[in-house]
Amino acid sequence: MINTKMNRSGMKKYVFLMLICFAITASFSQPMDMLDIKIGQMILIGMPKAELDQKVLEEVRKGKVGSLIFFEKNIPNKPNAFASVKNMTWTYQKAASIPLFICIDQEGGKVNRLKEKYGFTRSITAAALGRYKSLDSVRFYADATAATLAGLGFNVNFAPVVDLAINKDNPIIAKPERAYSANADTVAMMAKEVVKMHRKYGVITSLKHFPGHGSSKDDTHLGVADVTNTWSEDELKPYKLLIDSGYVDAVMTSHIVNKNLDAKGYPGTLSKDILDGILRKRLGFNGVVFSDDMQMHAISKNFGLEETIRLAINAGVDIMCFSNNIPGSDERTVDKVHAIIKKMVSKGEIRPERIDESFQRILLLKSQMGNKDVAGYKAEVARLQNQLKLQVAESKKPALEIKKEEPASEPSKKKKKSKRN
Repeated sequence: MINTKMNRSGMKKYVFLMLICFAITASFSQPMDMLDIKIGQMILIGMPKAELDQKVLEEVRKGKVGSLIFFEKNIPNKPNAFASVKNMTWTYQKAASIPLFICIDQEGGKVNRLKEKYGFTRSITAAALGRYKSLDSVRFYADATAATLAGLGFNVNFAPVVDLAINKDNPIIAKPERAYSANADTVAMMAKEVVKMHRKYGVITSLKHFPGHGSSKDDTHLGVADVTNTWSEDELKPYKLLIDSGYVDAVMTSHIVNKNLDAKGYPGTLSKDILDGILRKRLGFNGVVFSDDMQMHAISKNFGLEETIRLAINAGVDIMCFSNNIPGSDERTVDKVHAIIKKMVSKGEIRPERIDESFQRILLLKSQMGNKDVAGYKAEVARLQNQLKLQVAESKKPALEIKKEEPASEPSKKKKKSKRN
């Protein structure tokens, strides 16, 4: 179970990643604040083009962002884009001291970033798989998807959708055929096979859209979607079944409004009653919670950026997604989001302990992903650890001793500094 229990191997990887975090602080001429690193792990950002973004790459190097997301606009428009995409994911990953979550929405069918025209394998909709009523078909397509993602360097797929196809006219779930069925048991059964196939290749999955988007009449990309009078308890059932059976790596929120679940009318992403009260306490999920895109108009047209960030983190969101992919929304940069969170922590609007909770969940999930590139960090981490040991040893020397030896050791100290730079 990725999100609730940790075996001996997982513990080793977790400790390894913790060492990386401490090592990062020693890798810069001006050491980063540990809070900066923790905040960076809570930010997921989208890039503008189908090429390496040098600004984002630098932010990755600095540890100011912990997750990236690719959309179709990031896939080179050429018959065989595989090598280009792999080069981008590999370059970003190589620049990170803590392994990145490199994410994509590859549900299949309509929500499909890796299309056939770019040289990728064919996919079909969840609804089509639901009509076939064949778990073999679900496994076949999920296996092909997961293998492709792993080969390209993606380690998080924002799938499967576990919304129920309750409203056949739902413009964002049922009409694009993103839901397997209106039956909760069928949805859970098929989603479980998708998770299994992704785990086979070390790719993390994220169930969506909590607490259920299937009954809505509106699209949260465009504005408010209120399901107060249409939502049913049955929409929680796939989450409950999959959490209890250990097949939930992560969960993505929805921006739906449900005043029966949150009397103040906050969207799911910003609601402590929904995320902490229902998902954490009632359903017992202790893993990573991703927000849906914070630039969707259900959020961005009704809440200011600072208010959105404060509410989301305090509600229980661990990683906030800013895709820079929604028409009509303002660009959100890593620096801007990072600065807002840090300011709110310093002002007491977000508790440091709340940041720590997310950081620990994120590290635990990253420690258990099957990212083969993690092995490549070992030499760098060993070097950084040695630097850290030297710094710690220096800091423990008595002040009198340091002062006494200062004139004699001045040339060697300069030498060390130039070496480090």
